[in-house]
Amino acid sequence: MVTWDEVTKLIDHLIVQFEHEFQAMLMITRGGIVPGGLLAERMGLQEILTAAVDFPAMLDNPRDNILVWPQFVQFPEDTLLRGRRILVVDDVWGSGRTSTAVKNRVSAAGGIPFTSVLHFNPQRNLFDNTRPDYFAASTDAYIVYPWEQSPTAGWAMRDY
Repeated sequence: MVTWDEVTKLIDHLIVQFEHEFQAMLMITRGGIVPGGLLAERMGLQEILTAAVDFPAMLDNPRDNILVWPQFVQFPEDTLLRGRRILVVDDVWGSGRTSTAVKNRVSAAGGIPFTSVLHFNPQRNLFDNTRPDYFAASTDAYIVYPWEQSPTAGWAMRDY
């Protein structure tokens, strides 16, 4: 379980890594909303965009789920991305499928994407040498952020 104080330190660690100024932020729902908001506030970014990505489950053969193409439930228009440095924000890079799908779609729209997460899990990463452009910590632990903790149960389940 990560505390709010630890989240603040993770945000601090991310910000000092940024080598560029970004013209917009693209937060991946739902995990990237809180860290993205904290980063945007600290960085003074005012153009905030969201992307919602779904990887539908294949019920016939669950092992094939890893091969499923992403479905973009919500994504900004190409004109908002083209020719601009975009900071793509999520909470965790586990398998890397979500951040990679969003990064590729931003690139296809003509944007210049940079991925950023609070935690990177190299053990679960499916993309060999590909990793987030920026990450605050590396871990193989199951992370529960303060905004996911239920007031009654003390924690919330997440599907990665």
